[in-house]
Amino acid sequence: MSEDQAPLPEPAELKRIAASCPDQLRVIAAALAKGRRLPELYPLFVEPPRSADDPEVELRACVLGELVLAGVSSRGRPEFEAYAERLRELGHPLSWLPGERLDLEHRFGVRVRGAGPVKSAGQLRARFPEIPATEGGAAGGAAAGRTAQEVRDAERARDAAGAFTAGGWACEPEVRFFALPERLSDDDFGMAFLQGLPLDCLAGEMGRGGALACLTAADDVANELYSASCDGGVGGRPQHGAYARLHAWRGLYALLGVPADTPFLDTVRYAADCRWLRFMAFTRWFHHDTADVGFAVLDPSRTRVAVLAATDTDTDD
Repeated sequence: MSEDQAPLPEPAELKRIAASCPDQLRVIAAALAKGRRLPELYPLFVEPPRSADDPEVELRACVLGELVLAGVSSRGRPEFEAYAERLRELGHPLSWLPGERLDLEHRFGVRVRGAGPVKSAGQLRARFPEIPATEGGAAGGAAAGRTAQEVRDAERARDAAGAFTAGGWACEPEVRFFALPERLSDDDFGMAFLQGLPLDCLAGEMGRGGALACLTAADDVANELYSASCDGGVGGRPQHGAYARLHAWRGLYALLGVPADTPFLDTVRYAADCRWLRFMAFTRWFHHDTADVGFAVLDPSRTRVAVLAATDTDTDD
């Protein structure tokens, strides 16, 4: 260990931290994973965990999660493999995640210069292909939207919004699920269709910026969920890498409507068969201040739709 590296807190100190500021354990874990060489971390995982509620166990689980995000697989590393397996037996929430970083997660934690939040229609059009607003598609989409029946699922909605609520975004996200009486064509799945749905985020008078929808993919959605949770929003609580990854995957599963025991690679394949939209609208619901997110996904059967919208602001109104 380098001289400038702080020692690992003693068990009593970890318990004090867990009682007074549990999020600090995640800060320590991120620092350990980033600041130390792997051989220095192996001794942390020699003794198997006995309880998922132990602060030491929580710290080590977060370290493993941060390492996966850094591209370090537990495969071939007995210390990590045995500890991760015991975490699964104890039912620790982070143990549900893939033991390796998947390609869909390639943008998690990656800072790209000039690629911050999308705040304008011009930025959205520059980054994603816009859905052409053809006369036929607009009419068909709007008509199809009006036939959609809402399907209420509180638990699924909670998981879909978890990336925003865990960190404490200033505004409550909107998550809605709909079933269609017949198959929707891809051409009709656009802004007109979304405006035909009874969505709070699209209700009321539209501002000068109008509304538009662009094609995107599951990795874009997952990355937004990860970033929202990791950063915590304005005045929120950053969840840091391991738990941000958990909220991202839970949110993706919820939007897709697939069971939690579905293998991750099967879920990735399923997501690729869906049609994904990122949308923007200048309604009063969106603040157009620090961050605005709008996503919709049409399932492979083209009869089920999920919508997620979130907005954040640093103002009090």
